[in-house]
Amino acid sequence: MDVAQSMELFRELIQCGNEIYTWCYDAEGALLESNCPDENILSTAFSVLGCHEKMMAHWREQSTPITLGSGLSLVWGAAYEERDGQPFHAWVIGPVFYTDVSMKSIREGFDTYVGVEAGMAWKHHFIDVLYRIPTVPHIVFSRDLLMLHYCLTGERLMISDIGIQALPESSGPLPHAGHKDRHKIWSAEQAMLQMVKNGDLDYQRALNISQTLSNGVPVRSRDPLRYGKISNTVFCSIVCRAAIEGGLSPEEAYALGDTYIQMSEDARTMDELTATALTMYDDFVHRVHKCRTNPKLSPVVQKCVDYIEMHLGERIRAADLAAVARYSEYYTTQRFHKETGLSINDYIKFAKVERAKILLKSTDQDVREIADTLGYSSRSHFSQSFKQVTGQSPAEFRRQCSGPN
Repeated sequence: MDVAQSMELFRELIQCGNEIYTWCYDAEGALLESNCPDENILSTAFSVLGCHEKMMAHWREQSTPITLGSGLSLVWGAAYEERDGQPFHAWVIGPVFYTDVSMKSIREGFDTYVGVEAGMAWKHHFIDVLYRIPTVPHIVFSRDLLMLHYCLTGERLMISDIGIQALPESSGPLPHAGHKDRHKIWSAEQAMLQMVKNGDLDYQRALNISQTLSNGVPVRSRDPLRYGKISNTVFCSIVCRAAIEGGLSPEEAYALGDTYIQMSEDARTMDELTATALTMYDDFVHRVHKCRTNPKLSPVVQKCVDYIEMHLGERIRAADLAAVARYSEYYTTQRFHKETGLSINDYIKFAKVERAKILLKSTDQDVREIADTLGYSSRSHFSQSFKQVTGQSPAEFRRQCSGPN
């Protein structure tokens, strides 16, 4: 199926659930076609709200899809088509709202984000059109955009691969927990944030421990939903900063954080809040992992590194990595050593010790349990490996991290 046929099918599929329009621009940014009955009004809005300029600027830098937000809460998505390695068409879907938006707020923000020079007649037409704009959740719209990218390129991406542009911009505390509990919570949160900084895809254990120990921001409120929104906002803020420390650009991190904070604010149920928080955390971890991926590593070795990080609780053999890489064991081990400077066994040892540090700081597991968790044959073998890498025994490391009681 060629691109034209794929796009014809895509246009039919995307309108099955919502009336989401598609737009096609040439390499110079001129509109070629759309299936929107209000083409003139919305194409003008796309330009005056700055989204057209953002679309073209992104295309000059890279060919990954991007969501384009505006001060009036309208969102478009753009994906790019190339021919013979050269920019050919930019395809746009939207606009949509991520959540229900009051027309009062649209009217109040019109002059700020559009400008009075747009004219009253156009303003009235534009606001009339907005009543017909569908509300599509962020996750659903992102999946539609990934499907558009696939139709144009045949490439499968994740939500974390989508570029994002920012949308412009109690009566008393609860009783304090004891010092020891507070320290446990702090340690667990540090472990969870370290997973973000490392872009560690095997983060579920650290996240579960943190959620078990802490119920969120201690705010007295009769409204559980409001309580949850405050917790989500704080959680998103600290994860955002951890991602920046991990190497994600502040522009991308803050834009992503703003989107998830707005999604939390617009949530109507606790289930929506929980799903938003988990999606946000996963999205940040994947984006940091992507930016920390060593560009000097070949796909073969990167697959091996990712496999090791995801299977630290198992006994990993060179043969397992060769099977993942789909090369001979000899070729895989030689290539791995050449590119990382370490043998496979040494790399695994260092990776397991780094994970052990997190467990020693954030859990009450004894050394034997941690050794079992990380797939060591015995406590003594684990302790020996740990001391070789850190110069300390696991118990000494834990005492140093605990500080005075």
